[in-house]
Amino acid sequence: MEEKKGRLWLLPNVLCAEGQLEAVLPAAALARIKTLRRFVVEGDRAAWRLLARIMDRAELDAVTMERLDEHTRPQDVAALLSPALAGEDLGLLSEAGLPCIADPGGALVAAAHAACIEVKPIVGPSSLLLALSASGLDGQRFTFLGYLPQDRGQRRNALISIERGVKLDGGTRLFIETPYRNDRLLEDCLGVLSPDTRLCVAASLSSESEIVRSMTVAEWRARKPVIGKVPAVFLVGRVPGTGLGPDRAKAEGERPGKGKRR
Repeated sequence: MEEKKGRLWLLPNVLCAEGQLEAVLPAAALARIKTLRRFVVEGDRAAWRLLARIMDRAELDAVTMERLDEHTRPQDVAALLSPALAGEDLGLLSEAGLPCIADPGGALVAAAHAACIEVKPIVGPSSLLLALSASGLDGQRFTFLGYLPQDRGQRRNALISIERGVKLDGGTRLFIETPYRNDRLLEDCLGVLSPDTRLCVAASLSSESEIVRSMTVAEWRARKPVIGKVPAVFLVGRVPGTGLGPDRAKAEGERPGKGKRR
């Protein structure tokens, strides 16, 4: 008879270390984290910091962690599921926000499905969705692009391509950067995007110092802002209800029911 397998719990983490846990993480997430003793984590320091705020000393002493990050070899991922295969519940904990969203956890979830291990997501904060909802940009169609190229020429070309895509389909584009390069990325955004393109920057989300600014590139240029070395999400898009991007609208103007009435 096959032994019963444990479950893989996808556990949210706080976006910023500031503030009360109860104001950021739901009670169900806190309760589940407290029951687990085996974890796969993206960052040890962030994981221990969170667990120390939830567990007592005896519970912490019983915890073991394995690391899954960008340096983990693909052939080593399946072995991280050993506790679940042995019948013990396992927690996947992101460094910030939800697992598998802009972090490497998806490889472990795919391996869990292949091994017929039940995957249990727990609701929690996502900087991408919080930024999108607060941006005033179109939330019906959106694309997350991750990190843009580090090379400045390639990064500026990527921004030109992003703006072209927004004009074509109207969908919002989201991207992020390592905090110490935030202001460099913002400088490039203001240098290559059109004055009437809308740009949103959402920084330090869910913290006391949270800032969300959404305006045209021309307005950004007039304010000469500084973001600083904090977690931030960048969004380029259009205001909902303003119709198709001009390029696509022009292309579709001759179709029945589109463009001017005849």
